[in-house]
Amino acid sequence: MSDSLRPVFVLGCPRSGTTLLQLMLHAHPRIALPPETRFVLPAYEGRLGFGDLKERGNRAGLAQWITTRKETRFHELGVDPGRVAERITEGPPTLGSALGIALQAYAEEHGKVRWGDKRPAYALHVAEILRLFPDAQFIHLVRDGRDCVASLLGMPWWHRGFHEAVATWSQVMDTTRKYARRLGSGSWHELRFEDLVADPEGQLRGVCGFLGEEYVPEMSEPYRVAEVAVPARKTWHRRTHGAVDTSRAGNWATRLTPTQIALCDDVLGDRLTSYGYELAGAVRPDPAELLRYRRVEVLRRAAHAKRRMLDRLARVREPGPVARQLMTTSEFRA
Repeated sequence: MSDSLRPVFVLGCPRSGTTLLQLMLHAHPRIALPPETRFVLPAYEGRLGFGDLKERGNRAGLAQWITTRKETRFHELGVDPGRVAERITEGPPTLGSALGIALQAYAEEHGKVRWGDKRPAYALHVAEILRLFPDAQFIHLVRDGRDCVASLLGMPWWHRGFHEAVATWSQVMDTTRKYARRLGSGSWHELRFEDLVADPEGQLRGVCGFLGEEYVPEMSEPYRVAEVAVPARKTWHRRTHGAVDTSRAGNWATRLTPTQIALCDDVLGDRLTSYGYELAGAVRPDPAELLRYRRVEVLRRAAHAKRRMLDRLARVREPGPVARQLMTTSEFRA
């Protein structure tokens, strides 16, 4: 398949600016990235429950699961659920094919030929995305971990506390670095949020070069498509409705306490400096505070390792392949 038709996946730590990048890409005349959905990873994790997709009835059941349940957020795509369900039912017998049809339908609705998806959680599930879409291209947006932590603590949906926020950024950085090395420059592109907001055109030209697309000036004005690609209920993304600016870069210095800054510098220091971020030069954190963080970190990584093990066990029971079988645009429209 031509590079210009490979699916695009945007990922990063939560609150790293992935929605801004999603809008920039969606402003491209050939690329469509939908509002954040909830059907790709849940469908993969529950794939055994859909049965053998070589059976038409099982594909019909999967189609209904994707298009009719509120939890999948399919309704936010603004496409005809009946038409998509029919395409999935009559389409190729793999989970990746069904999910690709749903995402491609969004692109079709907006007159685009190229589709993809954005979700921060994909940063910890690159292996699953590659099983579903072996030709995928990934764009990883990196933001200063202290800014991500400060932003997470201000979100109405974040209830896990400071230590969990720090451990989240740490784990995302370690995981994505592994895949950056493994996949190489043809499938993995990385950029910093701070550079993106300071020089949108320059950074987006790099992204377009990676994707094999031409840069268009509209990409540097993402607010023009915010009302279309960002649900109104997500009030925490209200900044995406304005012009790109640098005001959010480095504001951790006033949003985090000295104690929090000291812990971040200590446990994230090497990762921060490797991405070009300067440390605050804070004093060493309190040993008890550091111990509390280490406990959270260990539990978080153990839970992820358990999910990896369960996934390997599930693969043995799969009735068939899960990878998307390629379809041309004309076949999809037929």
